[in-house]
Order: sequence, then C-alpha cells, then structure tokens
Amino acid sequence: MNVTVQSIKFNADQKLIEFIQRKTSKLNQFLDSIIGGECYLRLENVDDEANKVSEIKISIPGNQLFAKGQAKSFEEATDIAVESIRRQINKHKTKTKTLVSNHKEILSTEEEEL
Repeated sequence: MNVTVQSIKFNADQKLIEFIQRKTSKLNQFLDSIIGGECYLRLENVDDEANKVSEIKISIPGNQLFAKGQAKSFEEATDIAVESIRRQINKHKTKTKTLVSNHKEILSTEEEEL
C-alpha cells in the first residue's frame, strides 16, 4: 500500500516517514483491498506536551477511513491512529459480511417462492 506522508510547517526526518510506512503497511493484513493512504503530521499550538498530531486517511473501495492521534511523539500518535483505523476496518468487514449474508438469504427466499 502506498501512503503519502505530509508534514505541515516542518520537515519530517526519513526515520519517521519509514516508521509510518511500516505501521500503515501492516493494515494490509486486515484488508487486502486498500487502495492507498495519506498521513498528515502537524504540531498544535497548545500548552500540553502532547502537541504532536498524526492524521491518517485510508481509501478502500467505496469508502474512506479516517483517524487522528495526538500524543507526545509522532510515533505514539501514529500508533493511536493506526489502531483506530484497524478497528474501523474490522467494523467495515463485519458490516460488509452482514450485508452479503442478508443478500444471500433474500435471494434464496425468492428462489423458493418461484
């Protein structure tokens, strides 16, 4: 999966970009049909130490998944966002399986009526 990493108002080093690529590529284990993704890194102007924000947007057929993580480091924020995306993928798969199984039930009921 190809993930574009954009750092807003600062330059991200190569280690951070590779970390994000590695973490997001693991999402392919949960869903094969991921088209691509984008990751936005930015610093928020807050007094709190947890001012690093990582926003991840993943494109799948017919839908987009979005998650935001905020923590003391970009690595932690990325972990939070990737975990949220993973849960969304599982929810999407469950919903899709339910729709497919309901569709099969409707078809089999219509065939019995004929």
